[in-house]
Amino acid sequence: MRRRERALAKLDPVMARLIDAAGPCLIEAAHEKEPFETLASAIAHQQLNGAVAKRILERFTAIYAPAEFPHPSAVVATEEAALRAAGFSFSKIRALHDLADKCVRGIVPTVAEMHALDNEAIIERITQVRGIGRWTVEMLLMFQLARPDVLPVDDYGVCNGFRLAYGLKGMPRPRALAEFGERWAPYRSVAAWYLWRAVDLAREKKLPRAGRAPRVALRVTRAKPKRAKPQRTKKSSRAKRTKRKRA
Repeated sequence: MRRRERALAKLDPVMARLIDAAGPCLIEAAHEKEPFETLASAIAHQQLNGAVAKRILERFTAIYAPAEFPHPSAVVATEEAALRAAGFSFSKIRALHDLADKCVRGIVPTVAEMHALDNEAIIERITQVRGIGRWTVEMLLMFQLARPDVLPVDDYGVCNGFRLAYGLKGMPRPRALAEFGERWAPYRSVAAWYLWRAVDLAREKKLPRAGRAPRVALRVTRAKPKRAKPQRTKKSSRAKRTKRKRA
């Protein structure tokens, strides 16, 4: 990781200043987990805070005790009512069943199989699962498989960190960030981690001063249209005057 940091610093002076300010990259891999466990946890966490999702996962795994985490085939056979009682919504139950089914059928690769696949092949296979998008798979690639060259351009924190670190006036377009980020290859995962840290550094007022902002296409923010005030017609004005006179 230290070698990757040094190489990234040589590729980009802004990254070099970020690395100095944020310190060592702390990406840690969790190789022992199978994708089913990681992705089931991701489904549980969707649109929920961490504490609530944790409780749901605890009730979920308790269904299959003494197993530490259920095998996908066991989840395929689990009735909807049992998963609902654990706290899953109906949409998440459908996603969980679909994930388990695709793991059993081999559409979702195992950890061992993933080592023989490139990033895009893994993304293409796993995003076939209901409720699993590209971002979720990118997090798996970065934090489970420790793939060094992943840049999640749709991640708000990464985009915001790029805006802050490089002194942009707005948020970059995902495609523009992907094109700019090609200079960080093959260490784009490390770059993404430092862009996340840039947001923290800005909050702590420790972010290095940005130089001249690069020419990057920004997202267009559309202003909300103002509501037009209803125009008073001559007829309505005359009617109001007549009412006042009668009163």
